[in-house]
Amino acid sequence: MIRATLVLVLAAALAGCSLPGSGDPPQLYTLTPKNTFFDNLPPVTWQLVVEPPAAAAGYNTNRIALQRNPLSVDYYARAAWTDTAPSMVQTLIIESFENTGKIVGVSRESVQLRPDYILKTELREFQAEFHPDPGQPPLVRVRLAALLVRMPDRAIVASQNFERTERAANAGMPAIAVAFDEALGGVLKRLVDWTLRAAPPERPRPRG
Repeated sequence: MIRATLVLVLAAALAGCSLPGSGDPPQLYTLTPKNTFFDNLPPVTWQLVVEPPAAAAGYNTNRIALQRNPLSVDYYARAAWTDTAPSMVQTLIIESFENTGKIVGVSRESVQLRPDYILKTELREFQAEFHPDPGQPPLVRVRLAALLVRMPDRAIVASQNFERTERAANAGMPAIAVAFDEALGGVLKRLVDWTLRAAPPERPRPRG
């Protein structure tokens, strides 16, 4: 009787959970850096370090966020970014600066670069927003706050917020990923332009 009871309990437990390796793996998505910019982008002779964006716990994940109402955050099933959202955005910011051909050096903090400026950002919104009308695809919203800090005195040179929304073409995950790419691309374009114009084109280094 005891053995039979244990077998039934074990069978019920296995029925209520997924075994490792079961189910379809998540479809992975990535986004692209910006490679087109505003006209007359100024060349600069200073070096920049881009820190990882700060982000709330709901965005500090590789899961793709879906907001059904202002008080909750859900995630798409069987879909994920190739990296956590902050790490992915940091890489795309760096690559976007590199694509301008206008800056001497740009890198992440882990590389031993002697920066003239540090770009600090906060990823405040990075989600698809559910539309109450089932026939309407979601709206993707990206919002980034930025601080440009001068080194070595760590003085804040400028601050700015950047936001872009993009309606997905349909409710399918590939179309939603394209909307994320468009929305983030608009933010990156403005962020790069603002950063290069917010600091002087030449940053004199102390002697000695």
